[in-house]
Amino acid sequence: MEDGREGSGGDRRERKEEDKDKGEDTGRGTDDNVGRNEEGKMEGIGYSLPMFAGFVIMFISTLIFAFGSSYLVLFIARAVQGIGSSCSSVSGMGMLAERYPDDKERGNAMGIALGGLALGVLIGPPFGGVMFQFVGKTAPFLILAVLALGDGLLQLLVLQPAVSKTEEDAPTLFDLLSDPYIVISAGAITFANMGIGMLEPSLPLWMMDTMDAPEWQLGIAFIPASISYLIGTNLFGPLGHLMGRWLASLIGLFIIGICLMSIPSATTINHLIAPNAGLGFAIGMVDSSMMPELGYLVDLRHSAVYGSVYSIGDVAFCLGFAIGPALSGSLVQKFGFKWMLYGVAFINFLYAPFMYCLKSPPAKDHGERQGLIYGEKSSVRYVTYKNEDEE
Repeated sequence: MEDGREGSGGDRRERKEEDKDKGEDTGRGTDDNVGRNEEGKMEGIGYSLPMFAGFVIMFISTLIFAFGSSYLVLFIARAVQGIGSSCSSVSGMGMLAERYPDDKERGNAMGIALGGLALGVLIGPPFGGVMFQFVGKTAPFLILAVLALGDGLLQLLVLQPAVSKTEEDAPTLFDLLSDPYIVISAGAITFANMGIGMLEPSLPLWMMDTMDAPEWQLGIAFIPASISYLIGTNLFGPLGHLMGRWLASLIGLFIIGICLMSIPSATTINHLIAPNAGLGFAIGMVDSSMMPELGYLVDLRHSAVYGSVYSIGDVAFCLGFAIGPALSGSLVQKFGFKWMLYGVAFINFLYAPFMYCLKSPPAKDHGERQGLIYGEKSSVRYVTYKNEDEE
């Protein structure tokens, strides 16, 4: 169920030729169009430079973590690290969307990228715990700083960060947030991650209260979710394109709800393996489907400039992890751990049917494309000139 998405790159090229020939036919473009085109070109600086800036920020924040000791210093380091992470993730997703205009290849690439995120989440806690236990606080951060430095050198060699102007008008953030299809996609990312965001601070406390779990079990309880997220993102990068990303996300949201409702019935840590694994896998289904869907919607309904839409995607992702920890404490205190998870599950069940709206989203220039298909008169001169040349 590919919904005709293979041709999105060709449609964009056709629109570019259309705009070019319109200008040639009249002898000049209007002043407004020229102004918007030049403004659009000056708006963007490309993706490689912000990505490299993100590396620099994270490298500095890692060193601050290594040598900082006071709460204020560590708080600042964490805030700075979040800025660098956002620079890297938004520019990284935008770069993948630009480099892979084919919708199927784009989904595969973003699935692999999200798998890298899962790998970091999987390795990070045990690595940090073991290093802190046997070596101390400074050593793990210095190792991470060296790894980050290697990544920065690779960026300099391969990407060669530099300013690159965009060729198309960048859609404004207001235009994107006014697009209901983009809002629906971003909402799916938020609600899919809200459950795990609420579990991270509350599940360890619940395990200590109900299972009398030792400290070593509190960290490994999330390992099944990390492993299955890694599998889900890599699997549903290509599979989501084949079955329809709307359907993959719809199923994923239902699975998330079922797994969240299953967690309170666990009496031992072994009982948490299946629901946590299912939860991570389903979140991977949603993330690896909706991230490329955002790029597809921009191609279809706006212009092929991806920075703003992936900033929306990153905010949606972070919003789930911001709302979850912020509300989990008060919700557990007022309603209990069980009913908190039931409430989040119910939200996912309610939101899942909205994914059907993404089955066949309309293009904003739908009428013009229909004119091309049915041979009606239109302002597109490229097709006419091409036919005359062939004759």
